[in-house]
Amino acid sequence: MTPARNQLCPCGSGKRFKHCCGRPVTAAPAARAAVSASVAAPGAMPVVTAPDPRLVGALVSLVHHGHLQEAEQRVSALLRTQPAEGVLWKVLSVALMRQGKDALPALRRAAELLPQDAEAHANLGSALHTRGQWDAALGSLRHSLTLQPRNPEALVEAGDAQRALGSPREAIILYQEALRLDSRRAEAHNNLGNAFLDLNQPGEAARCYRATLALQPDDALVLCNLGNALRQTGEVGEAMTCTQRAIALAPALSMAHNNLGLLLAARAQRAAAVASYREALRLNPGYVEALNNLGNVLRELGERREALALYQRAVQVDPSRADSHCNLGYALLDARRTTEAVASFRSALNLQATSVPVYLGLAAALRVQGLPAEAEASCQSALAAEPRSAGALSLLGELRADRGQFAEAQELFERAILVDPDFAPAYGGIAAHRRMRRSDTAWHEGTRRLLARPLPLSEEIHLRYALGKYFDDVGEYDEAFSSYQAANELTKRYGTSYDRARLTQLVDRIIGVCNAAFVREARPRSCASELPVFIIGMPRSGTSLTEQILASHPSVFGAGEVRFWDRAFATLAKPGPQSDDTSQAVAGMARDYLERVSAQAGAALRITDKMPANFLYAGLMHAAFPRARIIHMQRHPLDTCLSAYFQNFFNVSPYANDLDNLAHYYGEYLRITEHWRAMLPAATLLEIPYEALVADQEGWTRRMLDFVGLPWEPKCLDFHQTDRVVITASKWQVRQPISAASAGRWRNYEKHLAPLQQLLNPGAPH
Repeated sequence: MTPARNQLCPCGSGKRFKHCCGRPVTAAPAARAAVSASVAAPGAMPVVTAPDPRLVGALVSLVHHGHLQEAEQRVSALLRTQPAEGVLWKVLSVALMRQGKDALPALRRAAELLPQDAEAHANLGSALHTRGQWDAALGSLRHSLTLQPRNPEALVEAGDAQRALGSPREAIILYQEALRLDSRRAEAHNNLGNAFLDLNQPGEAARCYRATLALQPDDALVLCNLGNALRQTGEVGEAMTCTQRAIALAPALSMAHNNLGLLLAARAQRAAAVASYREALRLNPGYVEALNNLGNVLRELGERREALALYQRAVQVDPSRADSHCNLGYALLDARRTTEAVASFRSALNLQATSVPVYLGLAAALRVQGLPAEAEASCQSALAAEPRSAGALSLLGELRADRGQFAEAQELFERAILVDPDFAPAYGGIAAHRRMRRSDTAWHEGTRRLLARPLPLSEEIHLRYALGKYFDDVGEYDEAFSSYQAANELTKRYGTSYDRARLTQLVDRIIGVCNAAFVREARPRSCASELPVFIIGMPRSGTSLTEQILASHPSVFGAGEVRFWDRAFATLAKPGPQSDDTSQAVAGMARDYLERVSAQAGAALRITDKMPANFLYAGLMHAAFPRARIIHMQRHPLDTCLSAYFQNFFNVSPYANDLDNLAHYYGEYLRITEHWRAMLPAATLLEIPYEALVADQEGWTRRMLDFVGLPWEPKCLDFHQTDRVVITASKWQVRQPISAASAGRWRNYEKHLAPLQQLLNPGAPH
């Protein structure tokens, strides 16, 4: 039997999804297809000529002795003259079933003509059961059991149908009745175990599987089912023994290799688990459980691209599985394909409306999309389904921190750790949103304890960055650098590497395309709007602080980091014939951009876009919006690069994971910004030294407001009290009063920064 959607998978995942990797034991089709010499009961449809009982007996004898083709031929001949004789259809249906032929029309006809024949309805129910037509099968089997209640075979198959339809409790009653009638019925013991697993009762399930093995000690499928149940009860050693014995008995049993992978993954033996899952897929390429399980362990190892491809295959093989859509959503979120991730999570919710992992994935994706209210609603749905979910508590803490509610966030992170002391993201959340102290001994010990064991790559990276932050805050700078360096080296294992030549070529192409002539060509149809204010600069150069100051003005809406201009330039610079001239293309970009950023801006007179990497596209932005203002944040190069190196960018910015690459990236940043200085009108660009801003906040704030054409607003000086959502890495810093403490921070790490020293001499080659 293949269970239907919304059932618990006996693979031991604890999830309820279609096509469980555990298998029920069923009797052979030949044993299920019963036929007797009984004739139509009174009340059946009239026949033209009643068959001779001796003839019927002879036909039944042919079937029982395996002369199936002869029986088929003789019955078919009789039906030409007696087409309404139910018993003949019944004999024909069984002969066809036992030959593996399509017997369903004959079975339906027999049941129609013999409404009081329990056997005929049981045979039809059995055939529908084999085809997975559960509703129809249950109807026929119930009819049969009404006529003949003491039929263990029909009881078992009715139980299978109930379980497949999501009613394991009703299935248990039927299996138990079958066993009361026949205690040696192995399939009833096994399938009863599966129903107990559906109800998350692995101990009861294991008892049932042991009873099955007492009758069938060398059944590899039942050994796999017992291994699953034992893994869920924590008896991992015996579970491993059962699974390995199953493989020894049936080396080609893909389910056993998949289950071995689950056991190895539970022991953090991820490389060995990968090998087991790959073997399961070699034996059965369409094995959805193995596709998902292999994707999960590869994702833990940082092999995100292959994991994404595996989840996509799983969805293609069976689109009705919520777990596959959920896994795909997380992989798409890893790849920053947020819109697609949201669609995958919504597909999963349509299939399973109470899944905590799906709600949390959707909340995380909506948060990245800048939809905090929707993200919190999804997170609250997860908590409603599982109030003690550490993941939901921790994510809710991040959402609170995005709003500057750091005390509430800390409480939520601490609650998450109380629920699950091994939940790594909560430790990272605590470190990210306040200054750590030497008195944080419990936090420090918990982090060290977790790092002493094998962790998924993302969790180890997260904790190493958090530990670096702790040591930096308490002034142990060598320990801090060591932790950050370990985090960056681990991040490289994600496989996304920085291509220096590619960035150099991109900067060359931008300089070649976005020149003074390009701006002149775009001018006839450029947008006259003064709405956008672009804040550019290297990451960690003060762009978030600048936006927070400006967004404290009642006439300014802070849009955060808007991903737009990189794709716009890629479209503009695409090789080949262009359908539009330059002015038309740039005008289209301006319309698309305004439509995107204006959606949530209300009546704001200015909208800030603080995507730092827009320093690459300042000329294109000016061509589209010649009256827009561009604020360029500058910070000491070593402070800037060190801060980037200390930040977990989740491998989205791979240049930041290596000091030599950071030096190269910074050199290209200097080259392109020098080009814009020479090309852009002076009134378009305001360059602000970060150190000057923190030293004279009011003076530079007045200059910024005057530059963007807005009146003075005292609230801008109290920017840290402004109630708005900030999801960048600097969300804690921008909620603190302005401070010069971070200026010159690089001196604490000077001995580690040899690759960056060249940046102190801008004329030197990079």
